[in-house]
Amino acid sequence: MINILMVCLGNICRSPLAEGILRNKLTSEKYYIDSAGTAGYHIGKQPDDRSIKVAKKYSIDISNQKCRQFTVADFENFDHIYVMDMSNYKNVIALAPNDKAKQKVLLILNEIFPNDNVDVPDPYYGGDDGFEKVFKMLDKSCAAIVLKLKQNS
Repeated sequence: MINILMVCLGNICRSPLAEGILRNKLTSEKYYIDSAGTAGYHIGKQPDDRSIKVAKKYSIDISNQKCRQFTVADFENFDHIYVMDMSNYKNVIALAPNDKAKQKVLLILNEIFPNDNVDVPDPYYGGDDGFEKVFKMLDKSCAAIVLKLKQNS
């Protein structure tokens, strides 16, 4: 089993979308996908309605996800940790207990823009079109992740 974690700030917009998209592309027999936030603002709540809506548009149901905060234990429990932006990257790396843990942390858009360190914009304060744009970015990155996982297996 390969365990993959998606991380954003509040775990209500970007990381739940990334979790849902990747789950939709991989089999649950071989992969476990989860998401978390670096902040604890929304623990126990479901994703933002706009994330749920845009996922549903693409036949992905994320309405049953519950927000949780990233913990140091996640370094032990996950093989790959994808963060949505440089701020999340810095927050997660700051909690890493060692270099091996740090190597698990990657910016998700580096899968399609290698070494460019492009952030997935946070759509929370924007309009609904921001969620659509974020969905498409994450869909491309998740497709690249799937390709990479299948090449390495």
